[in-house]
Amino acid sequence: MLNLVLFGPPGAGKGTQSQKLIERYKLIHLSTGDLLRAEIAAGTKLGLDAKRYMDCGTLVPDEVVIGMIENKIKSNPEAKGFIFDGFPRTVPQATALDKMCYDNKISISAMISLKVDVAELTKRIVERGKTSGRTDDQDPDLVGERIAEYNNKTAPVSDYYAKKSKAHYIDGMQSIEIVSNEIFKIVDSL
Repeated sequence: MLNLVLFGPPGAGKGTQSQKLIERYKLIHLSTGDLLRAEIAAGTKLGLDAKRYMDCGTLVPDEVVIGMIENKIKSNPEAKGFIFDGFPRTVPQATALDKMCYDNKISISAMISLKVDVAELTKRIVERGKTSGRTDDQDPDLVGERIAEYNNKTAPVSDYYAKKSKAHYIDGMQSIEIVSNEIFKIVDSL
């Protein structure tokens, strides 16, 4: 089973690259952002709680995200693997993910990190906000808060996987095709 953590700040291209990985390897895409937005659209209590955090540009609490991811893993026992997109966002979430994987007799194959500079991230997110309908994409100040939140709380997850010799880094400033090909080389070598 192939299980990948696709890692990088908001706007790095994780969603785009996830689609390429799904097409090539037939993996199940677990995007915490998509799962949370689906809960919001459905008007569930989980969705309303999550919206309050997302509208402020802060992270949704661990227990909400962890429970949601574990439910998805358990509901897909025949999966060829998973792409974790936007999760884990903190070292405690990475530790919880390892425990969930162990409990479900799977493991993380690799973490692939997309590196993109702040100016490009901001440009990409604001541009995406013109069509995404996401309020957290449309305000450049809020985008800056999300990137700062990533740098302060999420970036340390990269070190967690590096210590496990599972971290791989790609220059996300390159074209979509070049980034995809570099990811495929890493995955094919696993």
